[in-house]
Amino acid sequence: MNMESTKEQLIADIENLLNRYDSVKPTHINPELLQFLDRQTLLNIINSILQQQEKTNESNLEWLEQFKQY
Repeated sequence: MNMESTKEQLIADIENLLNRYDSVKPTHINPELLQFLDRQTLLNIINSILQQQEKTNESNLEWLEQFKQY
């Protein structure tokens, strides 16, 4: 049994990451895309989503910090 995530699992992970925000309508990825995307591409997508969300969190924290001055 290999420990690598299947492409189906990676697609589910991407959907879950994109759906973490309540204000955004749910994202559903067409499974037919799997035949065009390899595992590395899917992993790169997950990585870029995480980096984007990290930047968003940082800017939210900076925004909140400005109120602590008062």
